[in-house]
Amino acid sequence: MPAHAEISEPPTATTGVVLAAGDGSRLGRGPKALLRQDGQTLVDGLVAALHDGGCDEVVVVLGAEADRVRAEATLAGAHVVENPAWTTGMASSLRLGISTALARGAARVVVALVDQPDVGPDVVARVLAAHRPGRAVVSRWADAGRRPNAHRGRAHPLVLDAALAERVARGAQGDRGGRDVLDAHADLIDVVEHPGDGRDVDTAADLDLLG
Repeated sequence: MPAHAEISEPPTATTGVVLAAGDGSRLGRGPKALLRQDGQTLVDGLVAALHDGGCDEVVVVLGAEADRVRAEATLAGAHVVENPAWTTGMASSLRLGISTALARGAARVVVALVDQPDVGPDVVARVLAAHRPGRAVVSRWADAGRRPNAHRGRAHPLVLDAALAERVARGAQGDRGGRDVLDAHADLIDVVEHPGDGRDVDTAADLDLLG
């Protein structure tokens, strides 16, 4: 290497990945990405929260009624991809979102669900501040007991460095997403606690989350 050559710093880009491909069948109101809170769609609110919380780029994975979501949501500042296999479960969207983020140069990935209204910029900033190279950060919500789909107190949003993100994508299955991979690497996981319950808007009983 020539004496004057500069040594490149490792990439530091942080990419948010929004999983927004589901059809909201349990709720019966169409894609949950288009539910509204405070005058904007959930997908637009989450894209803004990820940007404002510290992400350099946001990738949104659409699936069900993707054309409608594109037409009714702003999706400002987001790189949008469509998952043709969205009916096979969340894992296919997770794989697509992570692979897109890594291909675009992400050094770490924040994975978020479109139907978690409690995820604002403060939550995103908190998990990013706790992240360390080579490790993962998962969320634990103070009132997680109200969340029937809570998994051992660990939930979204989560942060993965590039290597771990690639492992999670490879091991993701069905609707379990990357849980099995994270369980296998529990020694690499740090937990950040948030106020609130972090519920997903899954059924009519959860619509109170939207105000």
